[in-house]
Amino acid sequence: MAAIKVEKPTPETLKKLGVEKWPVWSKEQSRFDWHYDDREVCYLLAGRVRVTPAGGQAVEFGAGDLVTLPRGMDCVWEVIEPVRKHYRFG
Repeated sequence: MAAIKVEKPTPETLKKLGVEKWPVWSKEQSRFDWHYDDREVCYLLAGRVRVTPAGGQAVEFGAGDLVTLPRGMDCVWEVIEPVRKHYRFG
């Protein structure tokens, strides 16, 4: 399975992807199980998150990070600081 990819995008990359047109999701501090039926790309506007894939190492990311979460991944999301993110599936 592909790994979680975290990068610091340039403004040009965000514009090219059309991130500002993606929906926004927000969540308070919490912890929950999640399964990815499809790949997700998200850009964090605020907050801090730790995602731990089943059988894998935890990955932390936060505001300013562009994150790719692979299709088929089972994981635990831990919202450390309340999060707001743009997201796109597919």
